[in-house]
Amino acid sequence: MSKGIAITGMGIISAIGNNVAENFQSLVEAKKGISRISKIDTIHKDEIMVGEIAYTNSELEQLLDLSPDNNYSRTGLLGVLAAKEAVANAGIKDINTYKTGLVSATSVGGMDMTEQYYYEYLESDRNYKYIEGHHAGDSSQKIAEQLGINKSLVTTISTACSSAANAIMLGARLIKSGQLDRVIVGGSDCMSKFTINGFKTLMILSDTYNTPFDENRKGLNLGEAAAYLVLESDAVVKAENKNVLAYIKGYGNANDAFHQTASSDHGDGATLAMEKALQVAGYSAKDIDYINAHGTATGNNDLSEGRAIIRVFGENVPEFSSTKAYTGHTLAAAGAIEAVYSILALQNNVIYPNLNFKTQMKEFSITPQLKLKEKTLQTVMSNSFGFGGNCSTVIFSKEQ
Repeated sequence: MSKGIAITGMGIISAIGNNVAENFQSLVEAKKGISRISKIDTIHKDEIMVGEIAYTNSELEQLLDLSPDNNYSRTGLLGVLAAKEAVANAGIKDINTYKTGLVSATSVGGMDMTEQYYYEYLESDRNYKYIEGHHAGDSSQKIAEQLGINKSLVTTISTACSSAANAIMLGARLIKSGQLDRVIVGGSDCMSKFTINGFKTLMILSDTYNTPFDENRKGLNLGEAAAYLVLESDAVVKAENKNVLAYIKGYGNANDAFHQTASSDHGDGATLAMEKALQVAGYSAKDIDYINAHGTATGNNDLSEGRAIIRVFGENVPEFSSTKAYTGHTLAAAGAIEAVYSILALQNNVIYPNLNFKTQMKEFSITPQLKLKEKTLQTVMSNSFGFGGNCSTVIFSKEQ
């Protein structure tokens, strides 16, 4: 059986909380963070619901003590806040004592500021600074600078909604291969007109609360969030006598090569990702106690993922639920958000309810967990499936 990679710290900010403790409290209290749009001036603000973070950009800048002339996008602001919480949670005093890298995920990048000042660029260079902050790697670089990572690998992953899961996987592999001793992994994405308009064009945004795995699901709610984990090698854990929150035991990535934005009808990529993660962990299907499903509440995803779960687990499907009814779909950050939720489930031996569910899907008989359930957990599987058929699964465990 494969040895796990230790997770020693985590940080998060989402529509249901500004830190790990607040997020967990909302999860167990079934507190949704979904509302009408309040922070973006869009023609769609009365047509859809989203998962917005309460802080304004100005408030985030004050929390991070940034100068007024900064060129941080909201993605960068959220990412720095969550990453700093993760590092503090891991008890790291000098981040460069060991070979430390950052693998950060995003899909929106600095688009929120670019679109805000787009027309002004042609008339004035007053806000030209945001051009430099537009690209996906800018938020990663800013997080690294704020954490003091200056002697090692800093890189960005953008594979749509599986991005942060892939960041976690890469971080684990960098430690396993001995290239790094410690890796900060996760993702950040903010709300923007770009994503609202794009998903609106695909006709998969809901005008009400999203309902994962429900027969009458109408689509997803976009969300914004950031979350990061601190991964450390056995040597660091031993030398520092670290408290380990959980272990990454298995991971798998596959592509069903089916469609630009839709998953295979039969969940081919999702099936391969889950099977690969089990193989890497040295587990069989019966070893999984809970599945934190991707569960976007779109017609295509929930059908595809449900069929994939049945293909992998057969008649013994463990309890499963989607937490996107709490936060909305946080795009590139989703895999990290749900990694934090999976670890919290392990630590507290709870399974979160799949909110808003009313009607069983007619295509299969499996039903998500509908009430908060206390259950002794050893392993949690977390799924993240992205556009382009990029499917990723990560398995977390209490034991190495």
